[in-house]
Amino acid sequence: MTRTPDANSGGNDRALDPETTVELLNRVKAGDDAARERLVARCIPPLRRWARGRLPSYARDMLDTEDLVQESVLAALGRIQGFEARREGALQAYLRQALANRIKDVIRYKRRRPLQTELPEDVRDQGESPLDQVIGVENTERYEAAMLRLRDTDREAIIARVELRYSYQELAVALGKPSADAARVAVARAVYRLAREITNVE
Repeated sequence: MTRTPDANSGGNDRALDPETTVELLNRVKAGDDAARERLVARCIPPLRRWARGRLPSYARDMLDTEDLVQESVLAALGRIQGFEARREGALQAYLRQALANRIKDVIRYKRRRPLQTELPEDVRDQGESPLDQVIGVENTERYEAAMLRLRDTDREAIIARVELRYSYQELAVALGKPSADAARVAVARAVYRLAREITNVE
């Protein structure tokens, strides 16, 4: 399996030109394997950072986190024909959802099988994820439900900033904003709307 750049290299090695992202995506849809490789290399590092801590230890005998991320991204790109992305943030949000669904599938599958160790089911890789540390594990389901009620642009802003940890400069490109300050304002407004939605979720 092809390995992508190391997640610890940070976001500065990731080109965030929205036109290039859209162009690569169109080439992928046309069957361009080289474009697929470049798009995978661009999208995977922030998704890998997000996924750390989300796959419990008892489920990692099937796949390690890095393989799971890459498998999920490749599978999602294989179903990309009907997806239109005008901003990189939309593509990252789409891939993040595909990865989240795959992690849930792996966990559900593993829980249906007898455990081979005495590890408790809540053991997590490298501790809680940054998101869980912020909102609390018990609120994760409410968070996900509230996210689905947001506009696409708000959801993309929160995923890119809070979950994938883009800088505001990166976020400006991902969201198609004119500056880092404009991206900061967009995130603040999105988080405010999210907080209202979480409060309204029963």
